Amino acid sequence: MTKNIERRLTAILYADVAGYSRLTGEDEVSTHRQLSAGLDLIAKRVADFGGRVVHYAGDAVLADFGSVVAAVDAAVGIQRALADLLRDVPEGKRLRFRIGANLGEVIVDRDEIYGDGVNVAARLESLAEPGGVCVSGTVFEQVKGKIDISFQDMGPQTVKNIAEPVRAYKIVLQRSTSGDAPDAETHLALPDKPSIAVLPFVNMSGDPEQEFFADGMAEEIITALSHYRWFFVIARNSSFTYKGRAVAVTQVAKELGVRYVLEGSVRKAGNRVRVTAQLIDATTSAHIWAERYDRQLDDIFALQDEITDTIVAAIEPELGAVERERARRKPPENLDAWGSYQRGLWHLFDDGKPDALDEAKRLFQHSCELDPGFAAAHAELAYSHVADIVRGLTDDPKACLDRAADAAERAVALDPRDPAAHCALGRVFIFRRAHERAIAEMEAALALNPSFDRGHYCLGLALLYGGRPADSIPHFEKGIRMSPRSPVLWAYRMMLGLAYIDSDKYEEAAASFGKAIQQPNAPFIAFVYAAATLAHLGRIDEARAMLADVRKRKPDFSTDTVRNTIGQYGPHSDIDRIIDDLGKAGLRE
Repeated sequence: MTKNIERRLTAILYADVAGYSRLTGEDEVSTHRQLSAGLDLIAKRVADFGGRVVHYAGDAVLADFGSVVAAVDAAVGIQRALADLLRDVPEGKRLRFRIGANLGEVIVDRDEIYGDGVNVAARLESLAEPGGVCVSGTVFEQVKGKIDISFQDMGPQTVKNIAEPVRAYKIVLQRSTSGDAPDAETHLALPDKPSIAVLPFVNMSGDPEQEFFADGMAEEIITALSHYRWFFVIARNSSFTYKGRAVAVTQVAKELGVRYVLEGSVRKAGNRVRVTAQLIDATTSAHIWAERYDRQLDDIFALQDEITDTIVAAIEPELGAVERERARRKPPENLDAWGSYQRGLWHLFDDGKPDALDEAKRLFQHSCELDPGFAAAHAELAYSHVADIVRGLTDDPKACLDRAADAAERAVALDPRDPAAHCALGRVFIFRRAHERAIAEMEAALALNPSFDRGHYCLGLALLYGGRPADSIPHFEKGIRMSPRSPVLWAYRMMLGLAYIDSDKYEEAAASFGKAIQQPNAPFIAFVYAAATLAHLGRIDEARAMLADVRKRKPDFSTDTVRNTIGQYGPHSDIDRIIDDLGKAGLRE
């Protein structure tokens, strides 16, 4: 006799320990005690919210709930309670659960539950961060507006043994109060190779003018470290967002997704400089080394090399017998030129001021005049001219491009081993539609410095403009990952959105544009793309509101603006489609 199969719709919670095997191998007794306490806590919380534990499997727990809201409340409560329970356990030894939650139909047999609903919950668990919660789109739709919790859209996720992509959302467990830092509980997974962030060096001289000297020290170390292929190095643009802030090294490491953090200070007196530096393993808060250097100012670049070599020597035991290969970028010989260059960088990334780009170009030009052999200044001068075109801030794009070409060609001629110079020249080739030459320049930049976030971004641009949007997406994503706090993150997100459009993925494009315009310095052009995409998706009210934001930022915005910027220098061949979509949002000829 055939047995009827019982099915029901249920909210499923799946929890598992991140790195359990490693923790057990390091300290079996402590890990088991933590696990036992954690499982007891989870069982109690599940019961408190009206659920039941279906079964345990080693370090994993499967539970179900009759209410989706109750399941999400339980998941959040579990993670917060576990954080309190294990607060005194050292960071490197602390047990952390990942939790996934899904709403789906399951088969019920002998008080067990089976089926794709359970499998999806388990896959969502693997997408969650240690100490975090990840839920499916079906869960999100059921609980939004009913629960005081923030979510971050992770987009469609392709997961093992599930035929269709799963829409995933990350729960934000705790908000930062600083206003400009990522969520304290939202941290990035460590890369699969040694990873490091170099914080801005503290100026101890009492002279504000020496801020640029201190910044230059940190940037040179970042650049030198980035030449080592086996390091994952956070870009200057992200690590420098901590400048002037009192923040714990462990918090920096979590927010940037690195294991090691280098911090230090600079004190300059007369023609002598004292630099102190310390390298910290943020997973254990252990100091790897600390050192003080006293040098004559004319020996500053040898000092930078010495600090870099010391860092490598400290971390190298982890890497084993790795052959070291050094490619030195020619440093400027004039510190006044260097200071002007540093000031130019500050203005280049300060898009909030109308004249920021003009000031950046003036300073880079001044740096080139002071030291005509300074390749990096020529490269950033070229980049600034291109930025005028990208941001729609020039009425003569051709003249801007000609000036960018002159500066970029000069930069490569002066220092063919400077990756920024190759990126600058590659961007000129992009806008001149010489796509293969552009791709070659970007690949040359990444060959010199694989950790150059702008290099990945620019290679993504070259591939996108060259008609290969699918190939460009991983490079935009890698640029974002390498510099998650970049002041030009809006551009990375915007171009990723354009790659999605050219891949005919408008929902993903809208999500990426949505993140781009959340950046405080996003220019009007990002809002233009967002408005057109929303209109294309039929979200007309949202598109109209977005177009109103465009007009606030550029009152004279018109279809001519679109044709003169996107039409001439954008990656789209079908400019009429964009104008048509903007027309749906209310833009008239």
